[in-house]
Amino acid sequence: MLCWGNASYGQLGLGGIDEEIIVEPQKCEFFNGKMVRGVGCGRRHTVFLLEDGTVYTCGCNDLGQLGHDRARKKPEQVMALDAQNIVAVSCGEAHTLALSDKGQVFAWGQASDGQLGLSSMEECMRVPRTIKSLSEVHVVQVSCGYRHSLALSRRGHIFSWGQNRYGQLGLGKEGPCILTPQVIQSLQGIPFAQISAGGAHSFALTMSGAVFGWGQNKFGQLGLNDNKDRCFPTLLKTLRSQGVVYICCGENHTAVLTKEGGVFTFGAGGYGQLGHNSINHEINPRKVFELMGNVVTQVACGRQHTLAFIPSSGKIDSFGLGGNGQLGTRHTSNRISPAPVKGQWRAYNEPTQIESETEKLYTVKRIYAGGDQSFAHFHCLLDGPPPDDLRIRHSNQHVLRLNGDLIQKWLSHGHGRLSPETTVEIDDVFSSASCLNGSFLSTSHPDHYRTSSKCSGVDMNMARLLFNKLIQPDYPHISQQIADCLGRHLIPNLSSSPPDIEALRLYLILPECPLFKNPNSYITLTIPFAKAVIYLGNAPIKVLGNWWSCLDPAVYQGLVELYKEVIVYLLRMQKIGISPSEQRSFTCFLSTCLKFLEILYSVNDQAGQIILYDKFYIHELEDLVDIRSDYVTWIQHQMFSMGTTMNRTRLLDTSVWEIAQYNSTLSCRSIGWTNILYICVYSFNIHLCDFDQS
Repeated sequence: MLCWGNASYGQLGLGGIDEEIIVEPQKCEFFNGKMVRGVGCGRRHTVFLLEDGTVYTCGCNDLGQLGHDRARKKPEQVMALDAQNIVAVSCGEAHTLALSDKGQVFAWGQASDGQLGLSSMEECMRVPRTIKSLSEVHVVQVSCGYRHSLALSRRGHIFSWGQNRYGQLGLGKEGPCILTPQVIQSLQGIPFAQISAGGAHSFALTMSGAVFGWGQNKFGQLGLNDNKDRCFPTLLKTLRSQGVVYICCGENHTAVLTKEGGVFTFGAGGYGQLGHNSINHEINPRKVFELMGNVVTQVACGRQHTLAFIPSSGKIDSFGLGGNGQLGTRHTSNRISPAPVKGQWRAYNEPTQIESETEKLYTVKRIYAGGDQSFAHFHCLLDGPPPDDLRIRHSNQHVLRLNGDLIQKWLSHGHGRLSPETTVEIDDVFSSASCLNGSFLSTSHPDHYRTSSKCSGVDMNMARLLFNKLIQPDYPHISQQIADCLGRHLIPNLSSSPPDIEALRLYLILPECPLFKNPNSYITLTIPFAKAVIYLGNAPIKVLGNWWSCLDPAVYQGLVELYKEVIVYLLRMQKIGISPSEQRSFTCFLSTCLKFLEILYSVNDQAGQIILYDKFYIHELEDLVDIRSDYVTWIQHQMFSMGTTMNRTRLLDTSVWEIAQYNSTLSCRSIGWTNILYICVYSFNIHLCDFDQS
């Protein structure tokens, strides 16, 4: 481990050295022979996570942020976590979070603003404690702001707690601190890949590169073209098409990394931490010009400085505040544009001459920054591990997604009774809109990074193949568990106003699930799904219509045929005979399916016929609906209601209104009361002479 920057509190882990400022990378001997998994940097303390899951801390301990009472200037193990396998750590100004492999979150340090999530207003907590209110949640990421905290669950929920003075919790209002983790409801259903917290601002990044920011915006650190704070998560529209894959935050500035290896920065620039060769603040994301031409794979933000790693040369660039040596340039002056960190760097797998013992070359694996300190994890071996690429996501760090590997895992244990682990995973995926919306994304050609109102980013062929692989007669327990999750939890809780277009993907993929085509699931899945679509607002319906119009015609026709079959099924059930108490429900079901088909027909018409319009005809209606009887009943209702306003709901006792409405869509697309008989005759091929004879 190489370290540089402020050492006055022992936060570099170098032991009892006299220097308070380290101006160029210096080797930290403590880590010889140890494998480091991660580093978290607070304002004046540092946390080191080793590959074996143990946690070491050093630096300032005034508020218990080290989790132990031993030496402060060299790393000491946090023994209270010895029984846990910790997989991630994060530091705030003076508090620390640690995440275990079981998804549990442990917190310690300053607690005065509720940033520990422990439901008590204490000054500090010197021993790590689990956050009990998250004990039933499997957390996959944690991130600390100065005095607030964020957590991302495997189901896609983002939790926030702590100080809320600037709206940094994203809960819709500024105000007093929040002591226990709260779900950010306005982000429900979006598939998230990362969370990141700055001094008093926060970000969430979706699987397809959409960026949402909230909190303090005094310097433009939210990138929203103004300086107004936000208490609700707000989409950065300027970054949607850039393919953002990673975000990191400083005290008042932000840096994002794109899948192409570009870097954008925005926010406070007074010390040059934005790298734009100026000290101006930027209220919009701006590409770092001097890094262009290089593929950057890692970025890290300190309090007021920024690091960028370029693997082709193996070098680290730094810019921003340098007064405490945190830039590693051997000087304490600020840098307003990228400058190389001093050191004998070597690119991974780069041919090299035999090195002398006094001049070892370093191959960087990962860079870290925070407070006024910087770190570089390195190795000297020619055959050592490659550098981390933050553009590549690890599946255990974002929302759970349905993919081939997960399905194979379930099937390998799914012949008999499902194991508790499989049951929980199925429940997580199929009860969560976020998980399904993040599944089946185009990977061979990552079109999902250009998700828009015209492009869903979903690989429909993949969805169909994987659903058919999963739903099989040989695995009835899996099918039943999935049906229960969809019918009881997912579909009933779908919002009529999804927060983003990425929350609409499940409306495309769910009908590909074979369960929707099973008559036993019509009432519990297929019809409620249609109802959820009908209740969508105009904007999401328009987007969904655009996506439908891009489907293969055979897929679109399959969707139409499915709901035609449901209608025929309902009419046959009515013909067989159902109780009066069921009659109204069945009529509502019929109305829902007809309205859904009307929407599909309208999309088909506006798209210039994805399929021929006659594919919407339901030929079985002539045999299943007694037009004469229904017409007489309708006339009786009309005569009874003469002189009063026609109450449309009274007509729901018969089939004529719904069927006429649907068929009017197929013919003249508008209906008047005097046209009902004509439309029925026209659509069902019943001759006028038959009515005259009757």
